[in-house]
Amino acid sequence: MTETDANIARHYGKEGLFDRIMSGLESHGKTGASLTVADLKPVDEFHIGGVEATNDLLAQVDIGPDTRVLDIGSGIGGTARHIATQYAAQVTGLDLTPEFVETAQKLTDLVGLDPKYVTGSALDMPFDTDSFDLATLIHVGMNLPDKVKLFAESARVLRPGGCFAVYDVMLVGKMHPDFPVPWSSRPDTSFLDRPEVYLTAADKAGFTLMAQRMRGEFARDFFARLAANLNQTNPPPVGLGLLMGADAQAKIGNMVKAVGAGDIAPVEMIFRAPG
Repeated sequence: MTETDANIARHYGKEGLFDRIMSGLESHGKTGASLTVADLKPVDEFHIGGVEATNDLLAQVDIGPDTRVLDIGSGIGGTARHIATQYAAQVTGLDLTPEFVETAQKLTDLVGLDPKYVTGSALDMPFDTDSFDLATLIHVGMNLPDKVKLFAESARVLRPGGCFAVYDVMLVGKMHPDFPVPWSSRPDTSFLDRPEVYLTAADKAGFTLMAQRMRGEFARDFFARLAANLNQTNPPPVGLGLLMGADAQAKIGNMVKAVGAGDIAPVEMIFRAPG
């Protein structure tokens, strides 16, 4: 693991994360025996737009029970569990942070699903060539310094003609956000890039762009709805604050400000692998 990788893993790693999630759930009467995927939703969707954004992305790809899916940067397993539940696909999660991988596997086992999780880097994936039919990358590229290697590795592990579905926060205006933000507490672990950087890296790896959509307006609407809901209801017993730590409000506030100013936005890109 490089020094940058170690710093990123430390940013996300929160010792005792699984126990804190379970404690929050148990305070509202949810135990391991009764736990469902729905109970985990407040902490599962660590990206702008939550499950709505996940569904919007997946609606653009072919996926079913025979699809071998790799979720790159799988976090605590929310997207992997969602794909397994909705499509019965064969899902593997890859994440750099050991605490996330351990928590993802424990939560997935508790709700009786099949996804498996592996610790490793998206820039040096521990998988054989042609191992997957579909790869997803949801709010991960901001922590990856080398987009060329990301796309090269993704092309390698996907079967010829496979699909790579990206939903990342990208720089679309003039200003970088203030720190901290959810993906980084300081500039040296933030690798926010413009859409053109992704497209150039994809082209070098032989990918073909099938669809692209800017989701800035969607993000601004999502944050407005989220703020309204928070004003009307009590916070859930588990939430994204468990993943972001004590400065969660500052991280979210800086991100919302930058999205509102039009400097950053989530962007969808759907690629077909070479071959």
